[in-house]
Amino acid sequence: MKLTRREFAAGIAAGLAAPAVITSARAQAATIKIGMCAPVTGPAAESGGYAIKGAKLALEAVNKAGGILGKQAELIIEDDQTTNPGIVLAFSKLAAQSDIVAFLGSIRSTQVHAISPDVMKLGKPVMIGGTDPTLTHMGNQWLFRFRPNDSYSGRVIADYGVNVLGKKKWAVLHSTDAFGTAGGKALSSALEKLGAPAVLDQGYANQSQDFTPVVLAIKQSGADILGSYFTFENDLGIFARQLRQLGVNIPWVGSPSIVNITALKLAGPALYGTFGVADYAEESSEGSKVFGKVYRDLAKVAPDNQSSWPYDAVTVLAAAINKAGSTDAVKVREAILAIKKFPGAEGEYNFDQNGDGLHGYNIVRNEKGTIVFDKHIEFND
Repeated sequence: MKLTRREFAAGIAAGLAAPAVITSARAQAATIKIGMCAPVTGPAAESGGYAIKGAKLALEAVNKAGGILGKQAELIIEDDQTTNPGIVLAFSKLAAQSDIVAFLGSIRSTQVHAISPDVMKLGKPVMIGGTDPTLTHMGNQWLFRFRPNDSYSGRVIADYGVNVLGKKKWAVLHSTDAFGTAGGKALSSALEKLGAPAVLDQGYANQSQDFTPVVLAIKQSGADILGSYFTFENDLGIFARQLRQLGVNIPWVGSPSIVNITALKLAGPALYGTFGVADYAEESSEGSKVFGKVYRDLAKVAPDNQSSWPYDAVTVLAAAINKAGSTDAVKVREAILAIKKFPGAEGEYNFDQNGDGLHGYNIVRNEKGTIVFDKHIEFND
């Protein structure tokens, strides 16, 4: 399956008019069913809406192009409630439906860790957006990542801050969950290799309502630059406003959440002038531009990685099943791992044997609320 630009645009247009659970193929005797765990409720419900929309758009484009194995595809969504117990319950409901051939999991690493044992037990492909490097290195052959992992983001943040911005006194701030801990560790390790060990390594608990002690610790550390890994955009918004209110205006280079639409809305001017590593950047590739333009024109909102990775996950999954000629889990797994030079909204997919499809990040900057692409950095190791 290869989508033309016209089919791509037509699929997105149809997807915007489609309901959350796509049932356009009811007239057929059978559909190909894909399960999706998404935060319909909870603190990440807004970003969950973007993720669902991205998956819906891709599915409609796939169906417009002929479907999967000649059948229309259907998306079955369960609410993960933005919690670990919630996603375990959501995945169990989907896994109990034997006719679901594959799944979309979470963008949050801690939630992917929570369902990983059940994924292994089930033995069907699960597409994920979590960036903790260990997710694809812990013996679970059924996880396939559609964003670059944080072993890359840490290196990009460190290199940009030290070699481009010329800063060597770092405060490293991260959530204490699986994502934040892994990201903070990756950044600190990269800084040490560049001869600029962090002067402050500060963790925080998700859903904190007051970051004043954290801001004061950064202020008192003497840091001249901040590197961050925020799991939730609402936490980032609160922190950014308090950081500026307390007079801290050092350069800030953040993980992808710093450029997510929800964070930009919440933080507003407090994020002006910041930098981010972004897996999705609208001007970074032809695929990104096409996705961005059509999505923006029809959805009336700028795309970010919340919508781009599910879009790519559905598109790649459909292509892999068609290539395999079967929904057999082992054959689909082999077909995904064989995908090379596949253009997507997030970039070019080249899957390695661990299940990682992307191997680089974009550097972007916030110019008064507009996210501007600087450069892409790709890794070969």
